[in-house]
Amino acid sequence: MLLIRPVLDLVRSLPVLVGALLLGSGNSWQWIGLAFTALTIATGISHCLTSRYRITATQVEWHTGLLLRKQRAVPRDRIRTVDVVSEPKHRLFSLAAVRIGTGRHSHGKGPGKDALVLDAVTREEAQRLRTLLLHRKAVTADVVAPPEQLVAAVDRKWLRYAPFTLSGIAVVGAMLGTVYHFAHELNLDPVRYGPLRELADRVTEEPVWLTVVAAAIGLLLLVSVLSVGGYVLSFWNFRLTREPGGTLHIRRGLITTRSVSIEEDRLRGVELKEPLPLRMVGGAKCVAVAAGLREGKGADKGGGLLLPPAPLGRAQEVAGEVLGEDVAGAALVRHPREALNRRMTRALMSVLVPAAALFLLAWAGALPDWPWQLVLVLVPFAVLVGWDRYRTLGHALAGRYLVTRSGSLARTTVAVRRDGLTGIVVERSWFQRRAGLVTVVAPIAAGRGRYHVVDVGESAGLALADATAPGLLTPFLVSGKRAE
Repeated sequence: MLLIRPVLDLVRSLPVLVGALLLGSGNSWQWIGLAFTALTIATGISHCLTSRYRITATQVEWHTGLLLRKQRAVPRDRIRTVDVVSEPKHRLFSLAAVRIGTGRHSHGKGPGKDALVLDAVTREEAQRLRTLLLHRKAVTADVVAPPEQLVAAVDRKWLRYAPFTLSGIAVVGAMLGTVYHFAHELNLDPVRYGPLRELADRVTEEPVWLTVVAAAIGLLLLVSVLSVGGYVLSFWNFRLTREPGGTLHIRRGLITTRSVSIEEDRLRGVELKEPLPLRMVGGAKCVAVAAGLREGKGADKGGGLLLPPAPLGRAQEVAGEVLGEDVAGAALVRHPREALNRRMTRALMSVLVPAAALFLLAWAGALPDWPWQLVLVLVPFAVLVGWDRYRTLGHALAGRYLVTRSGSLARTTVAVRRDGLTGIVVERSWFQRRAGLVTVVAPIAAGRGRYHVVDVGESAGLALADATAPGLLTPFLVSGKRAE
């Protein structure tokens, strides 16, 4: 790291250094920029030279700093996850970074922000620390990882699901945004130079419909290629294994490798995610609902991905094997017709209200007539979305788990352990009271924190809440006729 850290610090200081050399030529600002860069590099080197860690029987301690010393300690009984990441800078020297997560929120930061990171340890030491901290074994130098049982591994055939994850759209958007930003700052028009100018001239000569179709096809191909590339980089050599000590071990990555361990005692359920494009081709991904996992950008970004985009049947099998119960095969209870009315009303209002506003603007002469007419074309699609949202609704009690499903554009099926709930909540809005519906909320100290059974009948919802948390609602329920 004494070879890598100065280079990384120099790259981070490039904006200040370039600004000082260009704008501060011949005055004191130039020397200030150079001094700031030198101080940054020296601080990084001192961090590498002074970092120490120690593992005792009760806690993990970390010390660093020369002039400004920092000390942190994490109790071993609070450790929930151990995340081993090996980026290219680490793999160059057979190193890794160990992130020790406690799942604790601190000063408004999400889970994982308060994690303790031991950067630049050897790969062998990283694996030893993972076994040591999760299996609570004695502090010895010859700790050997127990044998693992394979639960799931990536299949090359699953690459066909990559274009339907639409992850390439984010990459394309970031690339276009970066190019536009630099062009705007430098007052450049890329269309006036090189091949882009020739392409722009050709586009103006072609019919508009042909240009639109060609652009759509080109964008679709680019997004598909980038999505496949992202799938390979993220899920190369993906393996989900179970260790005899009661730990799920997840490994994945091509350039940046990642190894995540989750204690099964902290596992509170699983979530099957089916975005509409992925659902159209029969795909889904499986994510863990566990205490201590980072949830800021989604559990799959925080290390809780139990299966990448794969066939729905395989995702259901993995969910059942991880939980030990066939929750995916549970027969879901359909919700009443009043729930259909609410979804149809919302879907139609989302189209008719903007159409009415555009119509009034057109009637006042502020807009032409075609905008509100174009919006009305979306009415059949809104009806389809409303019907699909109702058709998706369902819930069930499967052994130790509460299963709930909802969503259309992003359908999710969640199974959470009933004995892990921190309570039970029954909510009713003014419109739900008029329709005789309730929403049952299952709060849990994991995942998103709250999972909803939306728009279930009032009597069925109260019965579900009472069965989910037996005895908790009994003092508030009245069976049979009301007492006079």
